[in-house]
Amino acid sequence: MILELLTNVLALLVTLGILVTIHEFGHFWVARRCGVKVLRFSIGFGKAVKTWVGKDGCEYVIAPIPLGGYVKMLGQEDTTVSSAMELPANQRHMSFAYKPLWQRMAIVAAGPAANFLLAIFVFWLINIGYGLSGIAPVIDGIRDNSLAEMAGLSEGDEIIAVDGKETIIWQQVTLQMLGRMGETGDLRLTINPASGGSPRDITVPISSWLGSDTAPNPVADLGIVQIEIPAMIAGLVENGRAEQSGLLPGDEVLLVNGQAIRGWTHWVEVIRANPELDLEVVVQRGVERASLSITPAEVISDDGFAVGSIGAYVKQMSLAEIVPESMRREVSYGPISAIKPAIIETWDKSLFVLDSVKKMVVGLISVKNINGPITIAQVAGDTVTYGLSVYLGFLALLSISLGVLNLLPIPVLDGGHLLYYSIEAVIRRPVPERIQAFGLQLGLLLISGIMVLAVYNDISRLL
Repeated sequence: MILELLTNVLALLVTLGILVTIHEFGHFWVARRCGVKVLRFSIGFGKAVKTWVGKDGCEYVIAPIPLGGYVKMLGQEDTTVSSAMELPANQRHMSFAYKPLWQRMAIVAAGPAANFLLAIFVFWLINIGYGLSGIAPVIDGIRDNSLAEMAGLSEGDEIIAVDGKETIIWQQVTLQMLGRMGETGDLRLTINPASGGSPRDITVPISSWLGSDTAPNPVADLGIVQIEIPAMIAGLVENGRAEQSGLLPGDEVLLVNGQAIRGWTHWVEVIRANPELDLEVVVQRGVERASLSITPAEVISDDGFAVGSIGAYVKQMSLAEIVPESMRREVSYGPISAIKPAIIETWDKSLFVLDSVKKMVVGLISVKNINGPITIAQVAGDTVTYGLSVYLGFLALLSISLGVLNLLPIPVLDGGHLLYYSIEAVIRRPVPERIQAFGLQLGLLLISGIMVLAVYNDISRLL
């Protein structure tokens, strides 16, 4: 437990440290290119842990709270050129406020731009180091009376596109479907039929789809069964229901109340659906089978529903162990060919984050999906244990999220400053100081509220 906590904290510090440093360096680098004197470059908040002054006269600061940073520039708090004129004549040309409007906008936009460039670079690294690999999106089964069955999908059909967007592996299918969260209409799937013939489109009607879910699984919600990890037990929670029932590490769950278990996801669904109900379970234990009686404990999920839990962990298995070679999809990239997919992935995920924010604002999806530092620490720690490629993908997604959120037109964020400068470009004069002051208070209130909500969501998930 202590080791896991330390891993999560360290992963959080490293992850946020990278993102904040890159973001602030974007502001710093463009400011210097524009001839603005940078007074302080700070990574983190709070009392400085280390400070030093560079040959350029800038004070560099490292502080202990890695939830942000800042670049302080000469004349940054001045809103008019007349204010900059109060500086000594030999310093006016180095003042932020003295610079042309386009340069001030470039300096402000450079922080989010640096986050997008980091994401592109990380995806490029993943592409050349690991390529694209996964399981072909071939349907392994269809649940009775599901949306998939009613739409006409069949076992063996391969989903080759979602809403016209090509899908090579299951992860791409899931991501495209997640983009429809909270919406009402038709989800269009293009399939290669198992029965042969030309690809055809199938429409699946959706209504406020997954809007209230905090852990959405769109493929499963449609009733589509994928190739699953075997329901193999890797470990047990001490004194949990699984341990009390006699379940052992290494057991593979085969049957529950006479029903065949397709894999780990199916096993979890059965457990969650039967809190405080006796389940007759058959497991493969070595060369023999064993029968057990397990009663899942009742816990309250993030959505407020009572679900079952037994305290057991899945055995991690490689792709080669669970998927036949004919079902694997792998695409390799060279240093040049890896650039385009990296840019496309960054663009697609940026639109996804922006669309998700819009849906939260209008109420199409739950604000419980807003995550704070605790959840970020847990996910960062988990992705570190899963391997470098998974962690890098998470880092890129966080960098994109930081870039998108900072471009929102909220005062105190970079997007708020860009909004003021855009207005200035139209009306040919700076936005009045009283309006900027009001916007600052409103922005601080809004951002504080979002942070409180994020931390509340984190704590709710822990309880």
